[in-house]
Amino acid sequence: MTKRRLKRQLGLAQAVMLGTAGTIAAEIFVLTGHVASMAGPASVLALLLVGLLSYSLALNYCELGTTYPVTGGALTYVREAWGTGLLAYLVGSLDCLSSTFYSALSAVGFAYSLRVFVPGLPIVPTALAVTALFTVLNVMGIGIVGRAQVVLGGLLLTFLGVYVVAGLVSPLGFRWEVYVPDGRFFAGDMGRTALASLLATMALIFNAYVGFEVIADDAEEISDPSRNLPRAILISLTLITVTYVLVALVTLGVVPWQELSGSETALTDAAARFLPGWGVAMMALAGMIATLTSINTAMLSATREALTMSRDGMWPRFMARLGRRRTPYAAALVVGALVALVAVIGLVDFLSYISSSGYLFVLFWASLAMVRLRRLYPALPRPFRVPFFPLTAYLAAGTCAVIVAFTARQALLFGAGVVAALTLSYYAYRPVAQVIAGTFRTRAHASSRILVPVANPATARSLGRIAHVLARSSEDTTVCLLTVVPRDALRNGAGERAMARLGVRQNQLLAGVAGGLHSENVPVYTKVRAADTVAEGILAEVRNHGSDKLILLGWPGPLPPDAVAANLVKVILRQAPTGVAVLKDHHLGPIRRILVPIGGGPHSRMAVRVAYEIAEEEDARVTALFCACSPRLAEEMEDELLLLREIIEDELGHVPTSFTTRVARAPDVVAGITAEMERQRYDLLVMGASEEVWTGRQLFGSIDDQLAVELPCSVLLVRQHESAVMVWARRQAKRIEHAEA
Repeated sequence: MTKRRLKRQLGLAQAVMLGTAGTIAAEIFVLTGHVASMAGPASVLALLLVGLLSYSLALNYCELGTTYPVTGGALTYVREAWGTGLLAYLVGSLDCLSSTFYSALSAVGFAYSLRVFVPGLPIVPTALAVTALFTVLNVMGIGIVGRAQVVLGGLLLTFLGVYVVAGLVSPLGFRWEVYVPDGRFFAGDMGRTALASLLATMALIFNAYVGFEVIADDAEEISDPSRNLPRAILISLTLITVTYVLVALVTLGVVPWQELSGSETALTDAAARFLPGWGVAMMALAGMIATLTSINTAMLSATREALTMSRDGMWPRFMARLGRRRTPYAAALVVGALVALVAVIGLVDFLSYISSSGYLFVLFWASLAMVRLRRLYPALPRPFRVPFFPLTAYLAAGTCAVIVAFTARQALLFGAGVVAALTLSYYAYRPVAQVIAGTFRTRAHASSRILVPVANPATARSLGRIAHVLARSSEDTTVCLLTVVPRDALRNGAGERAMARLGVRQNQLLAGVAGGLHSENVPVYTKVRAADTVAEGILAEVRNHGSDKLILLGWPGPLPPDAVAANLVKVILRQAPTGVAVLKDHHLGPIRRILVPIGGGPHSRMAVRVAYEIAEEEDARVTALFCACSPRLAEEMEDELLLLREIIEDELGHVPTSFTTRVARAPDVVAGITAEMERQRYDLLVMGASEEVWTGRQLFGSIDDQLAVELPCSVLLVRQHESAVMVWARRQAKRIEHAEA
């Protein structure tokens, strides 16, 4: 089936800043001193050569990204070239993990940078706070991430531009005799030693140029990708190369390379000489902004890679879910949690090696993928075609191989270890997942029960019928008709008479319910429990039994707002540690058509499941309806329809042939559902609770309650059990979404 796509809302400027500011990051502030110790004045040449060689990789990504303008980047290209096997799994996993670990590195780097301005600031809590901030931005949408990157990247490039210009024009700035002392361009002797140091320097700084990859990763969200994607890639690489070369040139021309050797504050050291005072503060602030742009870009890239891995079935399916804003909120939350975990447990230095080697692995196979794709699909439309093919592809792969040869041995060993671990996980994932899933299914089927508290024989029949239908759809499920006896009725010597009356009543209930059932395959039994209140008795029964899948109650009727909180149904809805369904019976007869309005939350998903189970047993048709309450473009209407199908597929594993999906324009949800009821006769409405279910003014929510009273058919309202933490998290997400809207 067609999958929902991310929304194209990144313009050229935003894409350029994602590739430029996210790449410049903190490397230029930290690496300048390190490369000076390795190559001396030749560091500038190393930076220039890496930039020029990176154009071969960038041009490949221009062709690949415009040919496959979807999320995933290198994973997508390798998958199309060799399929979704081990190689695609390794490339996608390493790409995602490298970005995730790099984001953690940057978060910790930001905390240290901020400490310059706020001495004594705790490192880990600060890193966690900034990680949480950018996780929220990713959940809210790419548009916000892109705007944040434009602002931060603009400031960063402005500060670096001031640094370069001031360094070149200031009397205390760049001097040739400082840059090349004694006329020696290389730190060591000429010949093999100089060449080896130059190549080692290039290997060290190579990963500082791969910002164009994040642009390809987000191709699905770039507007007019055939035009904007190659422009953004080439512009960003050019800006990066020019910036690196000029900044290094100024720095090494102000402070002798021997003094800068090994320094992690090379830029502020140089700024202190030709921009004393405010120049140092400016560069310190620039370094802090650079770490923020790195977090923003790396987290965005990791999220999109995780989304693609999940779409392809190589990672857990739930991470492919898109929110209402068509953002991969589940993947963003998982990546954010992993970044926070890395920052907390202190593996930052260790994982920096994995980040470095992982990018080399990814770029190498992405380059070779283009050669294979040209051979496999020569007629495939390619809006951008690489010049001098296949020279660029082989030059890019060869560059990666040379860089690997001169990469630090420790980084390569770490990378090899990660590849081995990922290979093991690839072959172990599916068998382990099947065993776990089978175990949970066995436990779920072992002792499931539907609990039906009954007091009125008039409603017991319809409640019992629904309970029996739902029980038939699951294995090893029983139906319990529960009567709660107030303890006061058992006092004052009247206990025996009360129990005798209850025994007769229970037999009548059981006979009445059984008389309306169509099958004898489900065990139905009665039970009596004494408690101070009916609600306490029901909750105590659920806690003691421990495996109730559903509590099925009757609709209490319209209630005044001040009576809702104390009502039995409301108490059960708020406190029961399992799913709850409430039936408003309106002469329920044969069930042939079921309407399920879907909003996307967990209660709507439960409604889908319940409607499906009833439809399967009753041979009914189900209409899944989404009410678009604001003007929608054709693309947005199509996305809503795809979202409906995605929710159904996520919940049921497939879209049953008995399901029909519809998106209806309406001024509000009530009007949309009412209009659908007028368009088509339905026997049952199954609807999930709103967030108002947790408040004290409505039973299920203002819309649910109104529909239950007004609709001319039976209504089944359901509430999925959630932990208090999940309820709180979803409320915060709703608030963020409404605030941004």
